[in-house]
Amino acid sequence: MGAMEESTVADASTAGLLPPSTKDLENGEDLEKESFITKDGTVDWKHNPADRRTTGGWKACPYILGNECCERLAYYGISMNLVVFLTDKLHQHNATASTNVTNWSGTAYITPLIGAFLADAYLGRYWTIAAFSSVYFVGMVLLTLSASVPSLKPPSCVGDVCPGASPGQIGSFYLALYLVALGTGGIKPCVSSFGADQFDDEDPSEKKYKTVFFNWFYFSINVGAMIASTFLVYIQQSVNWAWGFGIPAAAMGIAIVSFFTGSKKYRHQKPGGSPLTRIAQVIVAAIRNWRLRLPADETMLYEVDEKASAIEGSRKIQHTAEYSFLDKAAVEDRSRPTTTWNLCTVTQVEEVKILLRIVPIWASAIVFSTVYAQMSTLFVVQGLKMDYILGTFKVPSASLSMFDTLSVLIWVPIYDRLLVPFVRRYTGHPQGFTQLQRMGIGLVISTLSMVVAAVLEIQRLRVAREKGLVDADDKNFPKLLNAQLSIFWQIPQYFIIGASEVFTFIGQLEFFYEQSPDAMRSLGSALSLATVALGNYLSSLLVTIVTKITRRDGKPGWIADNLNHGHIDYFFWLLAALSVVNFLFYLPFAYRFKYKATK
Repeated sequence: MGAMEESTVADASTAGLLPPSTKDLENGEDLEKESFITKDGTVDWKHNPADRRTTGGWKACPYILGNECCERLAYYGISMNLVVFLTDKLHQHNATASTNVTNWSGTAYITPLIGAFLADAYLGRYWTIAAFSSVYFVGMVLLTLSASVPSLKPPSCVGDVCPGASPGQIGSFYLALYLVALGTGGIKPCVSSFGADQFDDEDPSEKKYKTVFFNWFYFSINVGAMIASTFLVYIQQSVNWAWGFGIPAAAMGIAIVSFFTGSKKYRHQKPGGSPLTRIAQVIVAAIRNWRLRLPADETMLYEVDEKASAIEGSRKIQHTAEYSFLDKAAVEDRSRPTTTWNLCTVTQVEEVKILLRIVPIWASAIVFSTVYAQMSTLFVVQGLKMDYILGTFKVPSASLSMFDTLSVLIWVPIYDRLLVPFVRRYTGHPQGFTQLQRMGIGLVISTLSMVVAAVLEIQRLRVAREKGLVDADDKNFPKLLNAQLSIFWQIPQYFIIGASEVFTFIGQLEFFYEQSPDAMRSLGSALSLATVALGNYLSSLLVTIVTKITRRDGKPGWIADNLNHGHIDYFFWLLAALSVVNFLFYLPFAYRFKYKATK
């Protein structure tokens, strides 16, 4: 009878006639909760598997975008007008100031390799951003002091006599400046990747928003840049440099607050250990196993049996046939003990292959960054020799970069809302263009900007000669401004560069994040940023070489202190030619590139 009653109760429960038991409820709740857990291995602030209902997605992004907007306001608040500060306040020559700006800017974009390594290997992106933000803020405060405290800056010019800065003044200024470079370097490779981490790679409904995020991430960068290139540049040149550097310092403080406010909403990728060690292990293992034969069946190459990769925070990567000599690192040699230095997984080997594949694409972005660097150097210097008076208002030359920013702010929504849906109809690609197609279009557009800048300089020199302004010194030049070309003729070259950024820089952000191995995504972002650094260094190198060659025999050179005696149009033509060669280099590698495939 007892057995019959139990059977009857069980049948009734199964039929839904009786309420579910506590155990059934718990199982149901566990299954429901599990269905909301992210599938890409991210965790929440308590190190538990991330729940998509309470973490990540667009819930977390406003804090990250707000942080980026304020941080970029701080950075561009320095870089936009730095060449003017160096010439007017530290009394440096045009070529020297231009070189110092590009060297500093280059350092700010090479230090991301430090931040990326720490984030991927040990700290994770969140704590790397937190630590380097503090360094950044200290640098901003010291920079404000260097522009405020009389003993930390050289005396003003008296007539044509401009006292040079003392070693102590130079040292304090550059200490502050390079602390900012270190701080921004630690932050930059992590913020964009951290934002993209908020969308689950394994959930198609979330993954499709990654491209949208990168578009609006770059949009937020340019909102900060817009404020810097208008309001801050005006404050620096019309009020004083103490306020001009103090406001960016305050913006950096706001950036830090914005970032920490969203802490409980973030998803975190676990650091996967040193990527440099894994790369070295593949190379050493491939060399040690060079005598071994590769199996005919690729499935015989070593890989862990588990669903997840042996690398923390990484999915398994499918085997590819390229660079097959590295596959020997995944061939097991039973004659010796197995260690990570003589046997690597297929995923680990594929990490190295991916890096090798993206190197040519990465290299082609350097010349683009060299073109981009002209906005904060020679474009500014060119503008100082044009009519910058609008009514009773003096337009700061550096503020013309607002039209680059305005171009980005216009083009991002056009690209996202109009161009992508239109192109998608013909290509069938979800994003309209592939990442590499998008970058290639930007390379072509950037070449056009140098052509426009060169043509404008030819016309400016012609007007200067016709109006007798060639020998006008800086003291008398303001009285003759209405005889010069208007500074607003520079708008097209800024606007064209802005359009090229929307294609190349945003495409680059997405490309290096998506194509980098999962456990090297901060490093991928850092490599992307390193192209900006190398572009600045290449610009400095070109300026140095051109100046040395063209100033022989007492000639003023292409980049003269008085631009009316020089020919920066020749320099712009040189960059246009390099851009064409660079695009021709890019095409075959982009055409043959194989995108990453995960298991």
